[in-house]
Amino acid sequence: MTKTLVVVGAGPGLGMGVARAFGGQGFRVGLVARNAGALAAMTGELTGLGVRAAAFPADIRDRDALTAALTAAEHELGPIDVLEYSPSPTGPITSAGRTTAESAAAQFELHVLGAVTAVNHVLPAMRARNAGTVLLTTGVSSTVPAPFLANVGLAMAALRNWAHALHVELRPEGVHVATVTIASGVVPGGGEADPDAIGARYYRLHRNPDQAEEVVGDVDAFRTMVSGWSPTDLPAHPGAEAAR
Repeated sequence: MTKTLVVVGAGPGLGMGVARAFGGQGFRVGLVARNAGALAAMTGELTGLGVRAAAFPADIRDRDALTAALTAAEHELGPIDVLEYSPSPTGPITSAGRTTAESAAAQFELHVLGAVTAVNHVLPAMRARNAGTVLLTTGVSSTVPAPFLANVGLAMAALRNWAHALHVELRPEGVHVATVTIASGVVPGGGEADPDAIGARYYRLHRNPDQAEEVVGDVDAFRTMVSGWSPTDLPAHPGAEAAR
């Protein structure tokens, strides 16, 4: 039976790598993001590869719009078997000392509350079927505190924590929840950082329900960079938190 993947926060890099990986395995693919024009181009590419794909424009921060997009995906493509959540950070990225309630809330709204909304939508059906996969993407700041990515790290650390808790709670019910930590750039032709190479790792993670986390890139190298950083340095924004 053909299954359905929905990528929330789909972009031309990581999101399309995941879409191509699952589409190549026979999955129908739904893409959710704000930019309808970009979604049309991505679905056109997937269709050209022989993948049944459809776009569902929505602002992830609008919970009603996100829920409506997921409902529309189910109506057009069938039950969601795999949900992948990977919006790229938007809005100001603040240092630790300059993080405000507003800048923290903006990232929390996107990365955590959007994920909670999406997961809560698909989870009842997955639990009823005793089957389903949820893959929640974070950046390396979810595991390594980085002063120049403080408000993003706050949100991503929370998302990673929740994903691991869900893994433990839902595994006995046949629902696989895992997190992917991106600790590298997403670079076409970049070896393990190539979108298709990363997408293949998402598919393998989906196929391994005992695995709670996949890490792409070198976390220790990022940790070393952070340890040598000082407030006088220009705040490097590593590819791990770049547009997906």
